[in-house]
Amino acid sequence: MAESFIHVVREGDIAVVTLDRPSKLNSLTPSMLDELEVIARVFDGDDSLRVVVLTANGDRAFCMGADINEWAALQPLNMWRRWVKRGHQVFDQWARLRQPVITAINGPAFGGGLELAITGDIRISVEKAEFALPEASIATCPGWSGTQRLVQLLGASHTKYLALSGTRMTAAHALTTGLVHEVVSADQLQTRALALAQDMATNAPVALQLTKQLINAASGEGAAATLEAIAGALAASTDDAREGTASFREKRKPNYSGC
Repeated sequence: MAESFIHVVREGDIAVVTLDRPSKLNSLTPSMLDELEVIARVFDGDDSLRVVVLTANGDRAFCMGADINEWAALQPLNMWRRWVKRGHQVFDQWARLRQPVITAINGPAFGGGLELAITGDIRISVEKAEFALPEASIATCPGWSGTQRLVQLLGASHTKYLALSGTRMTAAHALTTGLVHEVVSADQLQTRALALAQDMATNAPVALQLTKQLINAASGEGAAATLEAIAGALAASTDDAREGTASFREKRKPNYSGC
């Protein structure tokens, strides 16, 4: 059985997900993408879960992106379907989780690590964190929505600055752009992330989740699915929905009231 490099700990109605490959700067492998996909699917179906905290182990990096040794040898077709396409699917799942996600960034987040960090709704980083999209320096392009989701967050100008120059943005700079919402000392990161998660978890969970989905839809994140889900839920709560179900079961023509 393959070793797991991602761990989940429940603290009441809060889940803490930790990337745990510090010796490799928490770089992502295909098996880690698989783990993230399973975790997201379980979370999305868990009605008792209210808030998720995503962080990483060690003091050297949050995540330095994709493990280059894992993808460099891939043939182009496998690069597309097993790496780029798969990463997109998994990161989209995380960005569209029903529950709010707080990313606690404990160090540099480069490439795919930055793309993973921004799937969170709220981002808190340590003072020494840096952010970069260095893909052009190794003759490739951001592959997991770095050029898409970052534009929604920062605008095209800041995204071009990162992606075209490979510049490392400091935590202080990231705070001014909105890439992160708070910058704290390393010894306060987990405490602050959990405190914020606990505050959020005291809010009405359905209202919190619906609010997140509405904001996501406004920014283009899963807009069609959000609108259809909310419309379907509203329709299902009506007297007409109950009449429609009853008439189907009773094999009769429905008598709708418009309520």
